[in-house]
Amino acid sequence: MLALKNWDINLRWSEKKTLLSFLLLYSFLTLLILAFVAFLYYGFERDLMLQNKREALSNLTNEQIAKLRNLHINFDKNQTYPRDERFNSAIYDSSFKEIFSTLNSKNVNLYDDIYLKDGKMYFIKELESYYLGARYIAVEVDEPAFWSQKVYQKLGLYGAILFLLLTLIGYFLLNLILQPMKNAIALLDRFIKDTTHELNTPVNAILSNIEMIDSTTLDESLARKIKRINIGAKTIAHLYEDLTYLTLSHSALSLNENVHLKQLIEERIEYFSLIIESKKITISSTLANDIFLYIDPKKFTKLFDNILSNAIKYNKIGGSINISLQHNTLEIRDSGKGIEEEKIAHMFERYTRFDNTVGGFGIGLNIVAFIAKEYHMHIHVKSNVNEGTQVQVSW
Repeated sequence: MLALKNWDINLRWSEKKTLLSFLLLYSFLTLLILAFVAFLYYGFERDLMLQNKREALSNLTNEQIAKLRNLHINFDKNQTYPRDERFNSAIYDSSFKEIFSTLNSKNVNLYDDIYLKDGKMYFIKELESYYLGARYIAVEVDEPAFWSQKVYQKLGLYGAILFLLLTLIGYFLLNLILQPMKNAIALLDRFIKDTTHELNTPVNAILSNIEMIDSTTLDESLARKIKRINIGAKTIAHLYEDLTYLTLSHSALSLNENVHLKQLIEERIEYFSLIIESKKITISSTLANDIFLYIDPKKFTKLFDNILSNAIKYNKIGGSINISLQHNTLEIRDSGKGIEEEKIAHMFERYTRFDNTVGGFGIGLNIVAFIAKEYHMHIHVKSNVNEGTQVQVSW
């Protein structure tokens, strides 16, 4: 089932979709930038904290070195490695091999003089003298309590404020970017309304005068010309009715009644008979006689006319159209050009056209979508390129 929407909803959704897509991309890039800034800020805060702790760790290390020197000088079998409840420590030889350790971690980076790892802070110092064969000493203390939480809280608060601020800026920037498009669409709408108004008088005049002509009194050549004029006038009339519905009628109150569908469909087939005949199209129908639908007859007429008009317009010379009306389903099948499967979902969008070799504004199927949505109808489309299209309306 196709998700059908009227043009105004499509337009608003298109704007919202564009706005949402831009904001998502903008927000993603903003988050990347903020994450990079947060990473730098975190590193700065960490380095600042480590520098503040450097002197205290250096003093602890010097105390441990003094104990090692004393052990080295007074070494005997009863001496043990000096320990301190304030910190853990380890000594390493010149090839970075561990001599003795009370550290929690077995993988110590002796290339950094001070760093954090797994909730611990490490201070590395190179010994001036080889006490007990040691060249390096590492001191391990607990990471300062809550300092990282405070940094994260700052990052969260300031990051959220900056993110919201930058998102708002992006929203207003995008609205400025979209404004020319909105103005262009508004201009197009005004053009359609003005065109619709100007078409009214000449279309009515042409159709009225054609109806007054007695074709039986005309010679064959002139009768064919009048017939072509009649076909052209009806084509313009159909376009005029679409434009009128598009700009005015679709907002009017629906005048629903029980419509005898077979009778109405036969009347509309007769209306298009000259156009059908001009393309030498064979039309067949299977219409159940006992089907009534509670609907505005003018709106059902617009729905049927636009589907049938497309079946005629995109059909081949000498093609065929089959119309079927069953219990709760109307089906119109043609032998025309068909359409690619990936384009079917976009058929009902206003001003969408996939074939510029035929006329039209691309509004007919959008009207079909609007009417179908109003009456909770479902539209199924099947199409094969160069084989034809089947449009099924169910309720």
